[in-house]
Amino acid sequence: MSRISVRGFAVASATAVTAVGSVVGVASGSTAQTIDAETTASDATLLADIPVGQQAQVQTASLTQQASVQAIAADESAKKDAEEAARKAAAKTAIAKKKAAEKAAEAAKEAKERAEATATASRSSSDFPVQSSYTVAQIQAMAAQMVPSGQFQCFSNIVNHESSWNYQAVNASSGAYGLFQALPGSKMSSVGSDWQTNPATQIKWGLNYMNERYGSPCEAWTFWQANHWY
Repeated sequence: MSRISVRGFAVASATAVTAVGSVVGVASGSTAQTIDAETTASDATLLADIPVGQQAQVQTASLTQQASVQAIAADESAKKDAEEAARKAAAKTAIAKKKAAEKAAEAAKEAKERAEATATASRSSSDFPVQSSYTVAQIQAMAAQMVPSGQFQCFSNIVNHESSWNYQAVNASSGAYGLFQALPGSKMSSVGSDWQTNPATQIKWGLNYMNERYGSPCEAWTFWQANHWY
């Protein structure tokens, strides 16, 4: 190869590399460098100094290098896209698992409440022996067996405020009677004729009343707190 042709080969190669660098810069988001028009024309003149057969070699080498750089840039872009897709898929899977776990927990809670409701519903006033009198502890024990555990505290709060668990409590001015201060007290006869003397009968009536009017003892307690009656 002659001196001129060697020089031309080097310049042509440099020109090709510059062009490739501009392409890669655009692919990676950086600002492309403008190639000086006069330099490009000069490089083209130098390339013309190379014998025709060698020009093909120079051009082939230039295109091969350009393709290699573009392939590297494409691989890097594909890698970033794959990583982003993997992150999104992992996040989506995590969200789906969380929702499934929450749904399962809610279903388990509902099943437990239904089981408790079924168990307590099977208890009635007739399941408890009739006594001539009852202590507060005995009445609370009855209620604990008849009211679902998740509702018992709300139920107890209402009874505490209405009668302090005195099943024979009478309101001197209105005549309201019993644990729930039913007005008139004879309302409780709908679940038992012994409503005046049997706290279990009163508990059954009170629980039915809260469920039918408010949906549950806790809903009744929420209303009571806002209005001081229910």
